[in-house]
Amino acid sequence: MTSSDPTATPGRWQALRVLQAALDAQIESVYTERGIEGVRSRFAYPLIRLAHTGPLTIRELADSLDRSHSAISQTLTAMRREGLVDSELGTDARTRRITLTDRSRALIPFLEAEWRATEAAVAELDDEIPHALSAVVTELERALERRSMRDRIIAHLDEPHADQAPTATSTPTDPRS
Repeated sequence: MTSSDPTATPGRWQALRVLQAALDAQIESVYTERGIEGVRSRFAYPLIRLAHTGPLTIRELADSLDRSHSAISQTLTAMRREGLVDSELGTDARTRRITLTDRSRALIPFLEAEWRATEAAVAELDDEIPHALSAVVTELERALERRSMRDRIIAHLDEPHADQAPTATSTPTDPRS
């Protein structure tokens, strides 16, 4: 017996992921309309932070942005390809500090203006809809403080669905019994 594909229908948060991607694409269209090529919306946060802090290690930058080391490392790789960041030796041979290039330094005033304009647009949207997304996020955080996502997932894993296929660790039934 095989199980049905649980990914065949969109999950509850699929629309949110699609919306986020569409919003990012619209922000990036503002960049290209202004002649700024190769800049993704996800680059603005680390570029602005580096402009205000000066060079940081990947770990320091990730911590300051509340992002994972892996996510920031991937973003920095893409930013390096676009000529937005460089790296220099840190305090020892094992660390490198991320620095802005002349190109990215020239973009900072625009990126800061876009950041402020985007925040104003988000506030406008929050005021326009009956359930502000910022309030919903706060409520989700409170619910997850009461019971973590991990605990919720584990509770649902305890009862497999009837159409779930046997696993490699399942004991087959002996037909001779």
